[in-house]
Amino acid sequence: MTVLVDPWGSSLIENYERLLKEFGLQTFQPRILPKPNKIMRRRIVFGGQGMDLISQAIKRKKPFYALSGIMPSGDKIHLGNKMVVENLKYFQEQGAQTYILIADLESSVTRDVTLEQAKKRALDFHIPAYIALGLNPKKTTFYFQSDNMEVIKIGFDASQKITLNEFRAAYGVATPGKIMSSVTQIGDVLFPQLKKRMPGVIPVGIDQAPHLRLARDYIRRRKMHKYFMISSLYHKYMPSLKGAFKMSKSQPESCIELPEDMASVKKKLMKAKTGGRETLAKHRKLGGQPDKCMIFELLKQHLVEDDKELNKIYKAYKSGKMTSAEIKELAIDKMTTFMKTFERDLVKAKKTVKKLTFAR
Repeated sequence: MTVLVDPWGSSLIENYERLLKEFGLQTFQPRILPKPNKIMRRRIVFGGQGMDLISQAIKRKKPFYALSGIMPSGDKIHLGNKMVVENLKYFQEQGAQTYILIADLESSVTRDVTLEQAKKRALDFHIPAYIALGLNPKKTTFYFQSDNMEVIKIGFDASQKITLNEFRAAYGVATPGKIMSSVTQIGDVLFPQLKKRMPGVIPVGIDQAPHLRLARDYIRRRKMHKYFMISSLYHKYMPSLKGAFKMSKSQPESCIELPEDMASVKKKLMKAKTGGRETLAKHRKLGGQPDKCMIFELLKQHLVEDDKELNKIYKAYKSGKMTSAEIKELAIDKMTTFMKTFERDLVKAKKTVKKLTFAR
């Protein structure tokens, strides 16, 4: 049975190894990059394509770019967005020319958001949020899809090279709106190469794999343009606090948003699934199960930067010395610090929006 990943839906991924095989991805090896960040080191980044090109560009100090997008369909973001920014920040620090596209056209056709609403949300919140999470605005080029005719031109050209059956194979369905959204995203990932032919890496969640799969197919057929084949880097989903494979915004009680009131966050963390035993006595005797604990997963993916500190928490919980109540309190303390920092930096970032560089 084919694994179908829907970039507009909420399908869950349980078997990442199978997904690597199905999509022809390579297992990500952190050692190919200098000083990999924490989500790379901890194999939260699990797969990719063409990462040798990026590795070589970094080591030889050759030009390359990193690009990702913002979907301005809501007034908050989530922890998955934070992982995208972490990877963008990493490549930016390694010398990448960084691009952020605001997918206002895609929001319009797939989320029923007007272009005016999308632009306002992006400027008022989404762009400042990415900056607050660590993106360097001075080294980033932003643009709105609807303002970028070069992107639209590439998209129209791509529409002539990709068949309806290929869209159905990639997405399961092929509605006019989704087709337009997909070919526009092909324009997005190749736009930086119009200025200079160079490798590019697109760090995203695995739900975006169909878009990049289609873009790579287009590049193979558009040899006259001599685009570099794009590289991709995929991170795993942040599990739901209740233990499902993916946080779902349709179930607010299982998903932490950014920003969110800490009183609300604390309630969610206190109700989260842990790897604790049925009784305290059993927990002390048998130890906890950090690999089944959503609180430990939250610490691993987002809240503990130092590997030695994380390993210490893991051993304490697995041995039974640390209880489920204690690991929850630790997560609450760290999340409180994180949220305060994010909200402070968000206020600062909002003041910089007028100074940003926007491509057209």
